[in-house]
Amino acid sequence: MTVEERRNLVADAANLSEEHIAALSEHGELDETAADRMIENVIGTMSLPVGVATNFVVDGKHYLIPFCLEESSVVAAASNMAKRCLAHGGFTTRNDAPVMIGQIQLLDIQDLNAAEEAILGQKDALMAFCNDVPSRMIALGGGCKDIEVRRLPTELGTMLVVHLLVDCRDAMGANAVNTMAERVAPRLEALSSGRAHLRILSNLAGHRLARVRAVFSPEEMASDGTRDDGLAVIQGILEAHAFAVEDPFRATTHNKGIMNAISSVALACGQDWRAIEAGCHAWTTMEDGRYTSMSSWSEDENGNLVGSMELPMAVGIVGGASKVHPAAKANLAVLGVETAQELAGIMLCAGLAQNLGALRALSTKGIQAGHMKLHAKNMAVSAGAEGEEVDLLAARLQAYEGHRTQSLVETWLDEMRRA
Repeated sequence: MTVEERRNLVADAANLSEEHIAALSEHGELDETAADRMIENVIGTMSLPVGVATNFVVDGKHYLIPFCLEESSVVAAASNMAKRCLAHGGFTTRNDAPVMIGQIQLLDIQDLNAAEEAILGQKDALMAFCNDVPSRMIALGGGCKDIEVRRLPTELGTMLVVHLLVDCRDAMGANAVNTMAERVAPRLEALSSGRAHLRILSNLAGHRLARVRAVFSPEEMASDGTRDDGLAVIQGILEAHAFAVEDPFRATTHNKGIMNAISSVALACGQDWRAIEAGCHAWTTMEDGRYTSMSSWSEDENGNLVGSMELPMAVGIVGGASKVHPAAKANLAVLGVETAQELAGIMLCAGLAQNLGALRALSTKGIQAGHMKLHAKNMAVSAGAEGEEVDLLAARLQAYEGHRTQSLVETWLDEMRRA
């Protein structure tokens, strides 16, 4: 299909408004006035492609998932793998309440025991104080739900760190959490006889986990549809996964592939993808301090491949860029999510599918075959091709069995123009 034909099909499927269709057809560009309100020293804007991943069935519901990124093969790989778990019902998710952590660092405390006892003894009053503000989030059932106190030994002495656990409902919650942390800090100083220094949220959203699981039969994983071939493919995937579990050098690239999808959906939907990336990478080290795979792959008693993942997922569908950027609003409409937790689960499904796509390619014919096939048009454009030249060169490159290089494409373009 052409881009316009795809857009019209998605618009019909997702029942998009004219405003959403216009935002997508205008390349998702912000006007300068809107851009100038978002960040400082604005001089322009920059576009990236938005594609939709297909075949995703999550908790019994079909989704079209928007990806915003510049890398070829990601959308295709995720769509391909999503189709391969349909025999067992697709993906299932289970997500925590949307609780974020606000941290208050307390220093210069003479009696840590007395300070901790005083703070915890006033927990209910402190939470009531945090929540005693006009707030739609609190009116909807959110707000500060608990307070924890941690002792943190450092080279500068032991600090007391207070955690506010804040239910942010359908917001990511950074502004609300930071406001609460700053508001309650003087009361914590008085209770601890200490000095409040940093008052800021944590992007390691350990109380806001999203979880996904999917089962892939040998027949679905096979290259030729046979069970024996599928079992061999699954064995190769498990071997590749074991490498990522134990080796941080492999795990880094392995996890980058997962974030190819998670961050792309986050960007498309106006999320803080840098915070999400930081939290996901940090979470892998929480068990024993060692960087490892974000995903888990195993084989069940029936020979099926079982994939799962559990990651912190601080996302929102109210406030921020998700309500400012017209393309982000349109992409959320394409996705059709109703809660932040639903969005979190879908993003994890995309990550698991993309991870499997990479593992399957690496453990069978290698990553480059499919990637270079889809990268062919980029190579043609980079060589200077225009119009019909792009498709002609891309087709020739895809059919070429030898070593594909940029200089080869440039040579072909020169020959084409001389003919």
